[in-house]
Amino acid sequence: MLALAGITVSLQQTFVIPLLPHLPTLLHTTPGNASWALTATLVAGAVSIPIAGRLADMWGKRRILLSCLALLVVGSAVTALSASLGWFVAGRALQGTAAGVVTLGVSLLRDHLPSHRLASATSVMSTSLGIGASLGIPLSALLAQYADWRVLFWTAGGLAAVAGLLVLLVVPRTSRPPGGRFDPLGALLLSGALVGLFLAISQGGTWGWTGVATLGSFAGAATLLVLFCVWELRTVQPLIDLRVSRRPQVLLTNTASLVFGFSMLTSSLVFTQLLQMPTATGYGFGESMLVAGLLQAPGGACMIAMSPVSAMISVRSGPRTALMVGASVVVCSYVFAALWHSELWQLLVCSALVGCGIGLAYGAMPSLIMSAVPVSQTAAANSLNNLCRSLGTTTASAVTGLLLATMTTTVSGHVVPDRTAFTIILLIGASAALLALVIAAFIRRRRPATTHPRAARRRRPSGRTRPWSRRHKGWRRR
Repeated sequence: MLALAGITVSLQQTFVIPLLPHLPTLLHTTPGNASWALTATLVAGAVSIPIAGRLADMWGKRRILLSCLALLVVGSAVTALSASLGWFVAGRALQGTAAGVVTLGVSLLRDHLPSHRLASATSVMSTSLGIGASLGIPLSALLAQYADWRVLFWTAGGLAAVAGLLVLLVVPRTSRPPGGRFDPLGALLLSGALVGLFLAISQGGTWGWTGVATLGSFAGAATLLVLFCVWELRTVQPLIDLRVSRRPQVLLTNTASLVFGFSMLTSSLVFTQLLQMPTATGYGFGESMLVAGLLQAPGGACMIAMSPVSAMISVRSGPRTALMVGASVVVCSYVFAALWHSELWQLLVCSALVGCGIGLAYGAMPSLIMSAVPVSQTAAANSLNNLCRSLGTTTASAVTGLLLATMTTTVSGHVVPDRTAFTIILLIGASAALLALVIAAFIRRRRPATTHPRAARRRRPSGRTRPWSRRHKGWRRR
């Protein structure tokens, strides 16, 4: 049920993509203003993720998770009923506040499941973020083509309501939460820094990367981030415990998540463009948005299939190994696609392999985080990791859009992205995955935990005297 809630939340992040070309006509606005339908969700999600994580550690993870799903239902209804851009963007922002559901679900699993089941369940829960993002485009394209556009958001709200009801019935209540004091100043400083950073990254192509608004947003975000770090190190109950976050395993895992998040979104952006490019270019396939989305669905299926494999590798060799294997698969996939992308089967193979790599890597990241932080900070630590992944995907979208807009050619009187741009983007994605692999190699390898309770009874305790040796007094009596 928690994985279903995670898939539901990640679906709404990509539901709006097929509508973006039509929003200026539907909402009577300009294409530049219509892009806020996607930007508002990213910014609201970035702000809400760390706050939801801290509140969950204070007031209870199940309670905050249900609150996030309730906000998703309200946001979907507002978006579906909107007749102007303002209400539409407000509804999308409310939808974005549910972005922390996946990390809250991972934290709940740690509270309720025994250790020998935690690795597999965590892998499925973490991979739900990628599964929903992969399935969102074909599902939304199918609904948008055969039904009214408002059906998209009624569907998102209905799924969120069902997921919330099932969580309420199935997920048990936890013990009394530890409580604590919320850090309003820290939340305000971090929210301002994230808003400035995500606005600069997502709107830099529209404002101009050297424009006053973009540079001012970057400078303001950096200033607020420095002030946030200074305040968090001095306050008694911080929003994010930076002393825990700077531990080598946590810091390296978050850095790898940021870089791998950049690499993850590259395939969806590039393959969607290539599949819809006109065949007159010599490298496009001329498919519709619906077909292009359906051809990427195998990637989501491969993520589901790799979840138990990631858990098995994590149990036997440690989550560090699973992360490195997943990053290696993504590197090979992008190099293959950069060299061969002229046939449809080549794109399908690469999409499936990228899905396998993401499923392996995403399933390992929460395990690395949870093994290095105390139980009382599970939600906050996983929320920071999810935030790093979101920052990576947003950066990938901005970089991909910049390269496709600047490296163009003219075909039959139409300006389209050049083939070299796609090759460069794929090589950048391979480089990002390779960098994540190198970073993961520096994470300290730990001996995997016992996988089953019976194995714990078979292990001999440490010490000079062994309980079943001849020196033990009870041995002769038995």
